[in-house]
Order: sequence, then structure tokens, then C-alpha cells
Amino acid sequence: MPIVAQSTETTDWVSRYADEVIEESERRAPGKPVVVASGLSPSGPIHLGNLREVMTPHLVADEIRRRGHEVRHLISWDDYDRYRKVPNGVVGVDNSWGEHIGRPLTAVPAPKGSPYASWAEHFKAAMVEALGELGVEFDGISQTEQYTSGTYREQILHAMKHRGDIDAILDQYRTKKAPAKKQSQKPVDEAELEAAEGSGAAADDDGTGSAGYFPYKPYCGDCGKDLTTVTAYDDDTTELTYTCTACDFSETVRLSEFNRGKLVWKVDWPMRWAYEGVVFEPSGVDHSSPGSSFQVGGQIVGSIFGGKQPIGPMYAFVGISGMAKMSSSKGGVPTPGDALKIMEPQILRWLYARRRPNQSFKIAFDQEIQRLYDEWDKLEGKVADGSALPADVAAHSRAVGTAAGELPKTPRPMAYRTLASVADITAGAEDQTLRILSELDPADPLSSLDEVRPRLDRAEAWINTQVPADQRTVVRKEADTELIKSLDDQGRASLRLLLDGLDSHWSLDGLTHLVYGVPKVQAGFSADATPKELPPEIKVAQRTFFALLYHLLVGRDTGPRLPTLLLAVGQERVRKLLGE
Repeated sequence: MPIVAQSTETTDWVSRYADEVIEESERRAPGKPVVVASGLSPSGPIHLGNLREVMTPHLVADEIRRRGHEVRHLISWDDYDRYRKVPNGVVGVDNSWGEHIGRPLTAVPAPKGSPYASWAEHFKAAMVEALGELGVEFDGISQTEQYTSGTYREQILHAMKHRGDIDAILDQYRTKKAPAKKQSQKPVDEAELEAAEGSGAAADDDGTGSAGYFPYKPYCGDCGKDLTTVTAYDDDTTELTYTCTACDFSETVRLSEFNRGKLVWKVDWPMRWAYEGVVFEPSGVDHSSPGSSFQVGGQIVGSIFGGKQPIGPMYAFVGISGMAKMSSSKGGVPTPGDALKIMEPQILRWLYARRRPNQSFKIAFDQEIQRLYDEWDKLEGKVADGSALPADVAAHSRAVGTAAGELPKTPRPMAYRTLASVADITAGAEDQTLRILSELDPADPLSSLDEVRPRLDRAEAWINTQVPADQRTVVRKEADTELIKSLDDQGRASLRLLLDGLDSHWSLDGLTHLVYGVPKVQAGFSADATPKELPPEIKVAQRTFFALLYHLLVGRDTGPRLPTLLLAVGQERVRKLLGE
């Protein structure tokens, strides 16, 4: 489907938000680019749940671009946040990394073997690569660069001057009962505690120490950690005194000249809304409960920084088939890069586009990916023939490309489950793969594997990385003569019918007709008889016949779809294994 600059679709959630954002942007900053934003912390692998933080504003921004408006999608890399704990499962990382806890993520070494200079850059790079493949256009902002260059100096001094007002806002929530814990797309220790409501070990969780509340946390000038407590501050001279509980270092600095620290999270976020003029930014459920950063920030942004809270839809949880809730501070959770190894960018974009932000969904790394691809291919057919529903057409359009054009696609998209079955059987042997795929449709044979790439590569990667070894298909080397000898007359007759029909049915459609037709013919029906014309016993007979073929070909009760398996094994070898 061609990508057009002007969108006319108004039935999906993306278009509705685009309407609202354009109207609000004109009200706030007429004639200026629309600003949408995302925030990501490179504290560990940035997982598929975090991707919703990016895809939601990306899809809205892209719709706005299609309508001819100028828009900026800002991604704030929260790389000046503290290194909070050593994640599990990150290659090359051991307990020695614990010595860096409390330092900025950009001051922590990258995992062993990484080509990048810091922890933050290592995990940021993987996400940037994935976003490029997904067609996400954005302006990246390093918070390390922003803070250490003095970009926010005026805002920091303003927050310190109005620390009493900020403290009063926060105080409204301090005595309230903590909300029940909800599923969090971003771990609570990052979302709610990241450089947040503390001024060090001697302060309580909202930054109030014995010297009062301060919305600013310095990084220690000696050990580089944020385990500091502000003990004094003078508004006139901007002299700030702090002590470090980690190394007992203490110093007095002029905050008007000091660039080694940051605002605490519940002040930092609304400050950036005002500074950047953000109109649209989603937030996870962890940010949206009473007293959370989004709710508190909505008060602080206006009364302290003179800005406005963005339109902020809450986005729901993203799960993985067969896996528990994701947390980027723990290892072993799938990232966008992991997903793009086994599925094309269009499919991943579609998963985020077709569900409203407040709807949860799962991303399949198991057998469900085959059903997902079947569903996608069916949608492609409906879009092509004009029978798809308007909302499905919109989601499809947002999946296959952006305002800049279509994403690269597979020229001849054969069924994913077929490609996976062939990759399973051939173990990646290209000559065998081409032979099998060419025989699927003899009337239009495949001439090169490039015609089915990159989908073929994704299917091979799925087989090689996600399917357990004991579920892989291994074709027998020799016929199971004992099983063949033990067959009764009906069993031997079924094999004869199949073998006699191989020559004339050697294609994917032909073999499908043949293997389903053998039990029908044996029962006295036509091979073309439809299920409505057949008694229920035929299904039982088909299952029995299929199990026999699987045992004779691969030594198991089940396996890849039989027509694909027969083509993959090859006619000569099939005849040998079936006892001819």
C-alpha cells in the first residue's frame, strides 16, 4: 500500500491523538513545530516494553508529518541517572560492577568486550540501531550533555529558589497511603527512584534532610557517586555545601558555575516539559497513580516552571509469550533487536499500531509467531483486495512505512511457517532450501533466495534461537522397516495411495490435497469431498494417517506441516522412507 503525505484515515487511535495534539500545539505554540517526547534509561537492555514509550509518540508524530506539519520527536536518554544496581544476565558483567553504583550511567564502564566507552552508550547503541530499522525518526538528547554543559543552569537555580513551593507540592502526597503496586513497564526502582526523591543516604525519599528540602542532587567531586546530602544553600550567592556519605568528602561550590549534579526526578521531568515545550508524551501505569511522577509533575510544571503538562496517555503492559513481566534492570528480557532478528520491522510496528496505548498485548517468541504471520499475510490480502476494515487498513499503513516512504520488504513473502519448516529441515543449507521452495509452486518457481529475504532470514533465526533442540526436526536416515512390517492392510494401502500420487501432486497445494485425500478415498469418498460432506470419523482417520507418516519420516508423532515436510525430504527419499 503506498504511503501518502496526507492521511485521510480518522478511525484509529493514532489519528484521534494526532487531531488532539495538533490542536493543542497550535494553542500553546502557534506556528512552531509540534513536539512529542519519549524518555529512555540505558541502565540495562532496553526491552520491548520500553519500546512502547517510543512507538506511541512515534506513530502520532508520523501521522502529523503525513498531514504536512513539522514535528519533532525527542528521545531523552536518561544517561545521567545513577547506576542503581548490577543487572543479572548481562554478558561480561560481574559483581565487581557494584563499585560503580551511585555514579552516572555515562561514568560506568561498558560491559566487557563492548566497543563503547560507557555503560549508557553500550545499551543506547543497540536501541538506536533497532529504531533505525523500525523507521523511527527522532532527535536524541543526552541528559549527561544537557546537565554537564550547563544547559539547565537557569532552571536548576529557579528550582532551588522555589524549593519551598516544590516541597509543599510534594508534601501533599507524603502522608498518603502508597498506592497498590501495579504492573510497571519501567521498573519502579528506575521510574520512581531514579536520581529521584533523595538527596543522599541521610535524606528521606523525597529529598528532605536535616537542612530541609533541596530538589538538586550533586555527584561527589571525589568518588563520583550521588550518595550526597546538601547541607546548606544560599540563594544570593548560590553557594551550595554537600557531604558524601560514601567517602566523607565535602565541599562548597557555586551552583551558578557547577555542572556536576541534576534535579531529582519529580522535578527534572516537569522542568524538561517546560524547557522543551512537549505537547505529547505517554507514560506507563507506574507513572500514573496518585503521587507518581506524572501526577506530581503536572502540578510542578505549571506552578514552578510556567509550562504545561503534556497530553499523556497511559500505556499498558507489553508481555512476551511464555515469559514473565519484563524489567530492564534484570537480564534476559527480549529487546527490540531480539525481536527484529525473528520478525520483520513491519510486523513489530503493526503490533504497536493496532492496539490502543491502554491495551496490553504480547509479542510472540514461541510458536505463536507463525499464527501472527498468518494473520498479517491475511490482512495484506484484504488490504490488497479492498475488503479490510478501515481501522485495519490504517494499522497496516502505519506498519509498512512512514511519512518518509515504505520500509524495505520481502519481495515474495512466502508463509513464515513454511519458511521456518524448511529452515528446520535443511539446517540452513541454501541449495536445499532453494530446491524445496522452488517446488512449492512449479508454475512460478523461485529463482533466488533473495526473493524471500529478509523473511527467510527471520524464520531461520527463529528456528535456530527460539526452538528447543528436542523440538527440531531430524529426518530419518533409514526406513523404519519394523514399523512398516507391522502395518495392517489398511495402513499399507494408505501408503500405497500416497506413493502412487506423489508424481502428479508434487507441489505444496498438490501434496496438501493428496495427504488429506488419502483417508477420504480409503473410506469411499472423493478426495475433493468437503468436511461438511464427510462423517466425523474421517478426521480421526486423517490424524492416524498423519501420525504414521510422521513416525516413518521423522520418528515422532508430530512435526512440520506434512506437505512442506514431504517437499523438504524430496521425492526419492520419501519413497525410500515409506518402504517402496
